[in-house]
Amino acid sequence: MITFGIMSLNMDSETSYFDGIARNAHACGIQCFRFIPSQIHPHTLQVKGKKFDLELKNWVDCEFPIPSILYDRCFYGDDEHSKQCIPIVSWLKSRDDITFLGYGLPNKLELYEALRSSVLSAYLPRTYPVLDITALLKEIDKTKEIILKPINGSQGFGIYSVKKNDKTFHVKTEKNKKVISRIFPNDAKLITWLKTLLRQHKYLYQPYLELSNDNSQPFDIRIFLQKNETGVWVERGKGVRVGITGGILSNLSAGGSAIDFSTWLAALPAHNKDFICSELEYIITHLPPLLEKAFLPLFEIGVDIGLAKNGSLWILDMNSKPGRKVLMQTRKNIKETLDLAPLLYGKYLSQTDLQERKNLYEKTLSN
Repeated sequence: MITFGIMSLNMDSETSYFDGIARNAHACGIQCFRFIPSQIHPHTLQVKGKKFDLELKNWVDCEFPIPSILYDRCFYGDDEHSKQCIPIVSWLKSRDDITFLGYGLPNKLELYEALRSSVLSAYLPRTYPVLDITALLKEIDKTKEIILKPINGSQGFGIYSVKKNDKTFHVKTEKNKKVISRIFPNDAKLITWLKTLLRQHKYLYQPYLELSNDNSQPFDIRIFLQKNETGVWVERGKGVRVGITGGILSNLSAGGSAIDFSTWLAALPAHNKDFICSELEYIITHLPPLLEKAFLPLFEIGVDIGLAKNGSLWILDMNSKPGRKVLMQTRKNIKETLDLAPLLYGKYLSQTDLQERKNLYEKTLSN
């Protein structure tokens, strides 16, 4: 029987999803385990975690060898436990006897550099690292508004818009599902704030794009892609995420809501529908092979597409560990498909003589 391990940083994360996977595992010829990377004993290589008991239909404490197929659902922060787990996962990715469903993607800046000369370059907002505050101020002075993003950020954390109004600067972000605004009266005050911000995280900046609807709500299109039981990329679904009025984020974790894509599309003029669908199809056809050519094999990708007021489409983010809330809220019968997908692809990997490319594994830990 295939041993399939789900890794997370704590045993309380994504419980409904992991339970759904485990309940379907036996029928696929798979024994399902879950564990935290730091619970691998460095000498015996035994893991203290949980296995799914078919009779009890529940997880039970267990000690077991490292499973041969691993599904990485670790979301790292700046805490000590994350720092402890990162090198362990890196070591696991380097082992020839272990196969990951997907090997992850690097940070936002590396993703941009990898795609900026590709056929998708026209869909990428210009992206630059924040290396010098003086240069950043010149950019703000020239364009009047920019977006600041953490290079390793996720779920909209730490994103700011910075807008120049005459001599003052308006900085806006979202925290606890509320829009937070600050006005800095001059360059000096803004520089002090920026220095504090940049000591905490590495940042990039992008031009500000008009990505709000007629109600001043930010919105984007989330596309969920996965490999199927034969290793072929398929689209599991699309949804539209709508943020709070006057905000800058559409993430559901930031208070956004999800709308069925077909319902949203039906309200658009016919010529807009055809253009948007054609553009989205072009993006999702080319993106997965480009990413896997530049980096390592993947299993799933969440792609966020912004639609500007001038009709242009922009790839805002790519995530190798996407959430499922948008699909779960907009497609009633999708849960079983999503629960089965990791198992079926894991079974495919175990039955094929694939030589996974692992020479760049150390670059894939930020997602």
